[in-house]
Amino acid sequence: MLFFDQTLPTLPENLALDEALLLDAESGGPEVLRLWQWPAHAVVLGAGGRIADDVHEDACRADGVPILRRSSGGGTVLLGPGCLLYSLILRFDRAPALADLHASYRFIFETLLDGLRPHATPLALQGTSDLTLANRKFSGNSQQRKRTHLLHHGTLLYAFDATPIPRYLKPPPRQPEYRQQRDHTEFVTNLPIALKVLTRVLREVWRADEELREWPAASVWQLVAEKYEREEWIRRR
Repeated sequence: MLFFDQTLPTLPENLALDEALLLDAESGGPEVLRLWQWPAHAVVLGAGGRIADDVHEDACRADGVPILRRSSGGGTVLLGPGCLLYSLILRFDRAPALADLHASYRFIFETLLDGLRPHATPLALQGTSDLTLANRKFSGNSQQRKRTHLLHHGTLLYAFDATPIPRYLKPPPRQPEYRQQRDHTEFVTNLPIALKVLTRVLREVWRADEELREWPAASVWQLVAEKYEREEWIRRR
């Protein structure tokens, strides 16, 4: 697997890059572990998310917080400083579990948790796709799946200020049982792991030793123009 530590200049480009890496892998490209961060607040919906259900749009507009949509499913998230975003491009034939959606989550999470547990405890998989520390969420995840590969990406909170979340995000209409109706600030937490250590752990557990030197830039720009910057995509629901 190749390692790609890359944040592009605009948020649509970063969302498009994940999908472009998946499409590149489908065409014979490599498996990739990508890490990136976004320096300001931004709201990102899942492919099936509804702005009216998930987002305080007036507050976002007043504060200049952009609203965008990614290609994978899952819930709406607030990005910002102290939130590490990771993306995995994996072949289905890497492990039998990856061919099944739910089994693939377990396989990926078990790999991640094995690397994180020496640095924080107690860690667990809860709900459908959440990772938790002491019953509080530090990672939300989602997938996009193609014929031979999947894109699994998620957030890892390590120094994130959760205070602004209720201003921009509504309580989700569907909540995992373990959340117990807690508001955003009581529900999420940070991993007590420095960014440098977190990066090292991710690279080690996925054996991402070599750097990705060439990335599908043309595909990124095409996806941005045709999808990620378009209101028809962002406001599709």
